[in-house]
Amino acid sequence: MRIANLSGRLALISDSRAIDVEQASAGLFSADPQAVYDRWEEFRSWAAQAGLPAGTAFDAADLGSPVPAPRQLLAIGLNYRDHASESGFAAPEGLPPVFTKFVTSITGPVTDVALPEGGHTDWEVELVAVIGTRAENVSEAAAWGHVAGLAVGQDLSERITQLAGPIPQFSLGKSYPGFAPIGPWLVTPDEFENPDDLELRATIDGEEVQKGRTRDLIFSVPALIAGLSAVTPLLPGDVIFTGTPAGVGLGRDPQRWLKAGEELVSTIEGIGELRQRFTA
Repeated sequence: MRIANLSGRLALISDSRAIDVEQASAGLFSADPQAVYDRWEEFRSWAAQAGLPAGTAFDAADLGSPVPAPRQLLAIGLNYRDHASESGFAAPEGLPPVFTKFVTSITGPVTDVALPEGGHTDWEVELVAVIGTRAENVSEAAAWGHVAGLAVGQDLSERITQLAGPIPQFSLGKSYPGFAPIGPWLVTPDEFENPDDLELRATIDGEEVQKGRTRDLIFSVPALIAGLSAVTPLLPGDVIFTGTPAGVGLGRDPQRWLKAGEELVSTIEGIGELRQRFTA
């Protein structure tokens, strides 16, 4: 099942066509894309049994984030060994660094992003996991049962702000407007042959800059959910950015930053792609 936010309305995607959930359910579920996660099991049961219409064609530019207003957005740093190495850090032995991206930075999959003046804006393609049912002290073995689905995420990062000061400002440096595109939709875990082994890829104007597989995560999606839920309950609709593989601009020699006019395409197999074009 694929769940989308089409022009601010909850939709199911089938055969590249969109089905409006409020209309198809005769008002049983609201049009609010975020509200569905609080009724996730009920929604899944309805969607599996409903006689759905054929749907309508749509433009990807009209898609918003399938999770536009999570109560919590948790992001993970240094969760691939090659990225930790290129960043000048040892691979974490306990939980990797955890920070947030503020909700106002969330956007949909096809956007224009204004580069902060005088900044060094970097790219980080990431698998995003969205919580479907409350997870508190969840075991690793049970964790996938709490996941609503997976999406593509871009953890855009302004490195000067992020690394300034006596203590790095990870959350601020990663929360400029448009710095958290998520999409193009949410794909439920049962759609994948193996949700723990997906290819990630990022290109800038067609040049490949990142390529990796989620099997190389130091902490897998289930391990992250187990570790995080041991500290703080994860709520329906919460978002986890799971970390990025090597290839970011910070780790290059010479370092490289996004420029106005460039287009960044972020792809995960079995899910889809994000497209961000940058402006001054």
